Amino acid sequence: MSAVTVREMTSTDIDALVVFDATLFADDAWPATTWWAELAERPRREYLVLEQDGALLAYGGVDHGGESADIMTVAVVREAQGRGHGAAMLDALEEAAGRRGATGALLEVRADNAPALALYERAGWRQLHVRRRYYQPGDVDALILGKTLLTGPAERGTTAAFGNNAGGGEGE
Repeated sequence: MSAVTVREMTSTDIDALVVFDATLFADDAWPATTWWAELAERPRREYLVLEQDGALLAYGGVDHGGESADIMTVAVVREAQGRGHGAAMLDALEEAAGRRGATGALLEVRADNAPALALYERAGWRQLHVRRRYYQPGDVDALILGKTLLTGPAERGTTAAFGNNAGGGEGE
C-alpha cells in the first residue's frame, strides 16, 4: 500500500465528492453545482484531497480572505474515519492558509457533530460564537471556532489570538 498524499482537488473529483458528501452530510451535502462553483473561485478558494492508491480518503477547502482564512469544509469518507485523516486534512488546510498570509482562521461546525468537535479541540481550535438554530432541518446550532495560524514548526502549539491561549477562551 502506498503512502497517503495530499493534492489539489480537480474537476475529475467532483462525481466522487457528491457521493461522499451525500453519505456524510445528508441534508447539508453539496450538489455538483456547488462543487463546480467552489472550484471556479480559485485562486481565492483552495480545495485539497487526501488519497491513497487513487482512493479518496478526505477532502477539505479553505477560503483565502487575507489575514483571516475560512475553512469551508473538512470531511473524511466513512471507510477511512478514525485513522487520523481528518487531522491530516485540517493541518494541510491550515498550512495552505498560512502560506497565503493568513494569521488566523475561522470555521463553523454543527453543535451535534461530536467527532468534528473533538478533532478541532485537539487541533487547538476554540469556540468564539454560536449561531442558534442555523442548520435546518433540525434547528441545530452552528458553533463558530477560531484559531491562530502559526507559520513555523517551533511556533505550533502555542497560540494567543482567537481565544487560543492556555486558558481556553470559551465562546457563548
